[in-house]
Amino acid sequence: MTKPMMAPRTPPRKIDPQGARGRALLWRIWRDEIRHYKWRVTAVIILTLLTAGLTALYPLVIKRAVDMFTARDPRILYQVPALVVMLTGLKALCQYGQSLSVQALVLLVIRNLQFRMFGHALSADIARIEREAPAQWASRFTTDAVSIRDAMVRAVNALGDVVTVIGLALSMIYTDWELSLIALLLYPAAAVPIQKLGRRVRRASGSMQEQIGKTASILNESFALARQVRVYGLEPVETRRIDHSLELLHVAFMKITRGRARVDPVLEVLGGTAIALVLGFAGWRSTMGGSDFGGFTAFIAALFAASRPLRALGSLNAALQEGLGGVERVFAVIDEPPAVTQSPNARNLPEGRGDLMFSHVQFSYPDGRVGLRDLSFHAAPGQTVALVGPSGAGKSTALSLIPRLHDVTSGGITLDGVDLRDLDLKVLRSAIAYVSQDTTLFDLSVAENIHIGRPDATEAEVVAAAEAAAVDFAHELPRGLHTLVGPGGGRLSGGQRQRVALARALLRDPRLLLLDEATSALDAENEAKVQETLAKLRQGRTTIVVAHRLATIQSADLIVILADGQAVEFGTHQELLARGGLYARFVENQSLGVLTEA
Repeated sequence: MTKPMMAPRTPPRKIDPQGARGRALLWRIWRDEIRHYKWRVTAVIILTLLTAGLTALYPLVIKRAVDMFTARDPRILYQVPALVVMLTGLKALCQYGQSLSVQALVLLVIRNLQFRMFGHALSADIARIEREAPAQWASRFTTDAVSIRDAMVRAVNALGDVVTVIGLALSMIYTDWELSLIALLLYPAAAVPIQKLGRRVRRASGSMQEQIGKTASILNESFALARQVRVYGLEPVETRRIDHSLELLHVAFMKITRGRARVDPVLEVLGGTAIALVLGFAGWRSTMGGSDFGGFTAFIAALFAASRPLRALGSLNAALQEGLGGVERVFAVIDEPPAVTQSPNARNLPEGRGDLMFSHVQFSYPDGRVGLRDLSFHAAPGQTVALVGPSGAGKSTALSLIPRLHDVTSGGITLDGVDLRDLDLKVLRSAIAYVSQDTTLFDLSVAENIHIGRPDATEAEVVAAAEAAAVDFAHELPRGLHTLVGPGGGRLSGGQRQRVALARALLRDPRLLLLDEATSALDAENEAKVQETLAKLRQGRTTIVVAHRLATIQSADLIVILADGQAVEFGTHQELLARGGLYARFVENQSLGVLTEA
């Protein structure tokens, strides 16, 4: 029995993932953004086609002029000048309208992409945001936006270039079809090397954009730590660090520059070859007596007129690939699912006074690091719970779970009997005031920074909150509470910034008050003022406080000692002292360093 013949195996097709991904990105920009502006797109297309069509008429006008000149036709005195003026005038108007409409459309698309990206960044995992430097995030809105804008403008204008080339090709065929064949067969040969160069540019563009963000981050860090750099004599170290980063950026720019620079020479050689062949063939044909001077002149004019759009189309792929690198980075942010989502059946916060319960809470970061292990405690309404422990014990992590900056990995947290994940996120956060050890403020006035706590508050309430939080330094400022605090609040001292943040929390009048080292930057006199204010504020309000200072801790109703993400001791100040454990040693030494060693 003979074996059946098997069909020969065909080699697997090579897949071009970059090309496929590029087409997918282009389609997505069209689907998500561009197609929603139908009238603008229509205006761009019409004006682009008109501009391209009018450009294609130039060779025919030249042919007309040469033929009339050869025939000594007197109409050349008025007919040709009138045609030229009319043609250039119409083209100028169309070009102006086309340029404005293209830029307006592209800038709208960029604005929407930036808006969507920022919205998704706000809902992203807080650890994801903090993992990258602010300058790297900013580069997505600046350098990436510029590369996307340039690529989109080039892509839209490419439509006009294509129509222009087609129109000029038709003009060339109309005037001299034999010469046209030589040019039309040679120029497409440039497609293969141009495509390869574009891929290299795209890879280099991604590296360049990443390096821009890193370099900006290092520069920001160096300027922010200018005092430490000078005091510790770190100028040589910083110089080497910046020089290395700038060198990497230079290398990335050079890769793109080399890729772009190769495009024009390729087109130049092919264009020169085409013109040489055309001239050679035309010369041979002229010796044979088959030359039409008007047609030949028009053909050469069309050939030279086509060089600009052909060059633009040749370099389009490189520019497009560079822009697609930016698009990928933007969509990477937009497509990242938010770490904290709201339940579709989210409910409002019920009536209550801030009964907070941690039940066997565990939390792990996306990279696998464990933040909390089986943490349970109960903060009854009006109570103050202090979280104490060495750095990295999980105190701030526990605090961040309450406003759902993160979500628990397992276990649960309830507020007035409702799991936080079942509450409307906006309503939950409106019931919380949070004062962290990071005292960075917005670049607004002192009053506006306080007003953020409750936007509907009156000016009198803002002033009262400022007085309660010991913002008594305001009268020394040039415009009082209306003085701008500068970027990050840099015109105020650390203690002053912290008092403004406390005033904001006071104005919010929250159900839950979260304090993360909220008095760490205050001197003894101002801390006493703020502690008195906080004592009033805590009345009838649940407070969770992370603190190292004994004055803050010992007045708490419950103290939770954390170590390695676990609660190792519970109790009041007196109970924990009597137990003689970690807390007792901490109080005895008045230093968290001893607790860390324990």
